[in-house]
Amino acid sequence: MTEMDYKYTLLSSDSEDCQKRPFLFHVDNNNQMNLFAVLEVRRDNYRRWGGLPCFSKAKVYSIGLGLTVMSLVMASYILTGDKKGLLITPSPYQYSTLNNPGLLNSHETDLSFPFNLSSVRDYTNMKLVIKTITSNIEFSTRQLPDLKDLIKYEQHMFSVIPSTFLPNFTNPCWYEEYTGNITADPYGTNLYALYSKRFRTVFDYLRNAFRDHLYRQGNKYYRFRCLPYFYIIGQPKCGTTDLYDRLRLHPDVRFTTFKEPHWWTRKRFGIIRLSEGFHDRYPVEDYLDLFDLAAYQIQDRSQLNASRSQHKRNIIIGEASASTLWDNNAWVYFYENATAKGEPPFLIQDFIHAVQPNAKFIIMLRDPVERLYSDYLYFGIANKSADDFHEKVSESLQLFESCILEYSMKSCVYNTTLNNAMPVRLQVGLYIVYILDWLTIFDRNQMLVLRLEDHATNCKYTMHKVFDFLSLGPLTEQTEAEITKSPASNTRRQADKNLGPMLPVTREILRDFYTPFNAKLAQEFKNDSFLWEKKSKFM
Repeated sequence: MTEMDYKYTLLSSDSEDCQKRPFLFHVDNNNQMNLFAVLEVRRDNYRRWGGLPCFSKAKVYSIGLGLTVMSLVMASYILTGDKKGLLITPSPYQYSTLNNPGLLNSHETDLSFPFNLSSVRDYTNMKLVIKTITSNIEFSTRQLPDLKDLIKYEQHMFSVIPSTFLPNFTNPCWYEEYTGNITADPYGTNLYALYSKRFRTVFDYLRNAFRDHLYRQGNKYYRFRCLPYFYIIGQPKCGTTDLYDRLRLHPDVRFTTFKEPHWWTRKRFGIIRLSEGFHDRYPVEDYLDLFDLAAYQIQDRSQLNASRSQHKRNIIIGEASASTLWDNNAWVYFYENATAKGEPPFLIQDFIHAVQPNAKFIIMLRDPVERLYSDYLYFGIANKSADDFHEKVSESLQLFESCILEYSMKSCVYNTTLNNAMPVRLQVGLYIVYILDWLTIFDRNQMLVLRLEDHATNCKYTMHKVFDFLSLGPLTEQTEAEITKSPASNTRRQADKNLGPMLPVTREILRDFYTPFNAKLAQEFKNDSFLWEKKSKFM
């Protein structure tokens, strides 16, 4: 609705001045309007009126005309369904309720949501936005890059990590020649050690144990290096921390010095968070240092096994950066040419596959609607509320719609500018888009996809699936009980719980948005529990 200027001449027989000077009643529909202050009165070269009779009649005419225009504005506003709401109430979601399950077509019975004129209009507008988005969804395959192109952008990494690994080790391990001074601090320049004060004790231990684990052959020294055997790669707020904490209790599992190095997705590019700007690029040696504690234990156990001439269970190493599945936001700053569709020329998994084609991956998912709200509560700033979440969802959906009208769905999902602009991370819940791209280069049997809902309901069931997937040996009853019965990790903070659930209308909007992506995921894995329509049935 464009800006409207209404000009009226307020005549008075008692004053020529009043006859000559018009009023401009200006209704600005580009800004939210107060019901009780709809009209802004403008007049050029204003001067005092000549007398009281003129003023009195002008006031009468002004009030009468103001009420008339107000009625016209409100009537046209209701009929046109303009997006900018009248400020009838402080919040458009708080006062009266409507019980209409048919309107929302929800899977829940007797669904009700607070509403007024603005909420109904907002819901209708968002339905149109989502219809536009879903009509432009296309699941396309990607062209895999050549190895030579990957090496071009990561020459140093490929020079450090060998193409073959030591036999008889479950993990990809090798001996690397150490050319430094063996009396110097091997971790003195490690950026993880410099910036992670919490883990100084671990690095102090590594410094003390370093020389004892060097292997000498002739005049050369070699250090034992390893990459992880498996990765927990996603998704944020889907239970990855709980899975990590439980797996750490397994006697044959070791992880990096801390849970989420984020090397493949961020630190490799020198980025901690895009919003904070650029930092030093973390070399691959710094990343490998994080596995040294586990590598030392593998060395010790291997030597012990050899001395006893008997086979002992192997230690396997894991890494648990929940950004690995989805976060390719740095590509636009470092890779020169996008594809013809504006998509990244390389993805994180291309580089992992180039150095670890046999790696295994665990993915923990969750109803993407609930995931997004949990994400908002966890990372949100002050003044969080269900209303604020709704507004951020609406804004994000409109931004996504604007992108998908111009570009392919995949280019929007990987669009760094869009991802940074959206106030909530809608794209993180588009699980199938990322998983399909991983499946273009890794085999399906290298991936285990779990649901947080199943894990929360029956932790023992999901942990046994993980043990089998990683080929871990049997456990004693006591150890298994410690792993499966320990309290859940990284649960919602009490202050966030006090905010309550999201608005039902927000939930319904998000449900509509994610449904086609969930359907594709369920189809791909032949598992209807990924529709998130009802409780999972264990299979």
